Amino acid sequence: MNMPYKIIDLSHILNENATLYPDTVGPKFEVINNVAEHGFMEMQATMVLHSGTHIDAPCHILQDTKSISDFPIEKFIGPAIVIPCGDMKEISLSYLKTFESRIAEVDFVIFFTGWQYKWNSDAYFDNCPTPTQEAARWLAQFNLKGIGIDAFSVDPVVSAHKVTPENLPNHYILLEKDMILIENLTNLDKLPEGVFTFQCLPINIENADGSPVRAMAMI
Repeated sequence: MNMPYKIIDLSHILNENATLYPDTVGPKFEVINNVAEHGFMEMQATMVLHSGTHIDAPCHILQDTKSISDFPIEKFIGPAIVIPCGDMKEISLSYLKTFESRIAEVDFVIFFTGWQYKWNSDAYFDNCPTPTQEAARWLAQFNLKGIGIDAFSVDPVVSAHKVTPENLPNHYILLEKDMILIENLTNLDKLPEGVFTFQCLPINIENADGSPVRAMAMI
């Protein structure tokens, strides 16, 4: 039976060459059993939960807040819009307000910065357009499930050893509202201008502060 919609994969493939957030540990994959010797293949993965295309849960940086397993599965699927912002240095409140009526109707807002084209290059570490704090506070007033972006972060990139409310303000603003952040998305250029269904199902790990996802759009 033909599906009544088109599926767009929004996830980077995850391997040992995946671009890493500064000062974090990369994933390692090892085949520990193979068909020829053991009759079955089995791979072992060692990685932080924020590898590749992934979700940040509130407890990633906020103590005593929700983890991935605290959310119902409905948290990770819903209507979405993509907002183009590749020609900007920052995503201003005035610009976001031009999308206000559309933002009010969806569960997810996805920022298309163009950083997806820089994946696996040094340029991916350059600061991409991110919301101003004023814009992030405005977004936090909506009943959104999450914010996505085709880059490392909704804040300018800093070392993982230097995380503070001062240098990751948008994370704190949005995660305090129980939103999830979906980072390192790709193929956002294939998304329609209108509303589509977004899905980013995580691995259901108890108390996880994040999870790799196979994000997708259904249009």
